Amino acid sequence: MNPTKKKIRESIWRKLTEAKVGAFPFPLDGRIPNFKGASEAAELLSELEIWQSAKTIKANPDAPQRPVREKALRDGKRLFMAVPRLRDEKPFRELNPEKIIDIKKAVAIKGGMNLGIPTSVEQLPPIDLIIAGSVAVNKDGRRLGKGGGYSDLEFALASHYGKITDKTLIVTTVHPLQITDQDIPMERHDIPVDFIITSETVIATNTRYPRPSGIFPEILSEDYIENIPVIAKLLGY
Repeated sequence: MNPTKKKIRESIWRKLTEAKVGAFPFPLDGRIPNFKGASEAAELLSELEIWQSAKTIKANPDAPQRPVREKALRDGKRLFMAVPRLRDEKPFRELNPEKIIDIKKAVAIKGGMNLGIPTSVEQLPPIDLIIAGSVAVNKDGRRLGKGGGYSDLEFALASHYGKITDKTLIVTTVHPLQITDQDIPMERHDIPVDFIITSETVIATNTRYPRPSGIFPEILSEDYIENIPVIAKLLGY
C-alpha cells in the first residue's frame, strides 16, 4: 500500500473523529467514513442538472452514499450497486425503481444484495453517472478510497466493456473535512472525480487527471485474480 496514501487516509479518519462529525458505523477508520450531512449532500446533488438528466447510476454500497442511492430510486433512476469485493460471477445488482417496494431496505448493503437483480458487466446498460465513495479528495479531482482498489476496478471493468464513456461523470459526496490540500498521489489505475458535493457546496473539479482506460493485468495480484470471477474469466484463468 502506498505509504503516502495511508498517511492521508489516517489523517482524515482522525480529523473526522476528533471533530465528532462522523456517523454510524464506527469506528471510521478502515472504511469510507459516514458523516453528518450525508443526506443534505445527497439532496444538493439531486438539484443539479447532471443528476436530473441521468437515467442510470452506478453507486458504491457504503453507508455515506446510502442517501444518494435512496434518492436515485425515489427519482425513478435505475441503480446499480457493486457486490462487495466483486466476488460474484455477476458482480453487480440492479435496483429497478419500478420493482422495488421497500426502498429503504433495498439501498442498504444487505438489502441491495438480496433484492437486486444479479447483473454481469456485459448486462450493464450505459452508465450516465457514477457515485464514488471517498476517504479524501483534492479540489482538482484527485481521490482516495479506503485502499482496496475495488472502485477503480469496477470502473476499469465497465470501461473495458464500453459501459462507461468519456460522457460518464464521476461524483463523490463528502464532509468538508475530507477535502484536503495534501498531495494525493495519482496512479494510472486511480479514478479522478468530476464533482465534489458536500452538504452546502458543489465543486466542479475540471480535473486534468486521465481516467484508466481499462484493466491493467500486470498490477493485479494473484489474490485479486483468484477471488474475482469476472477478472479470472477476462484474463483467461
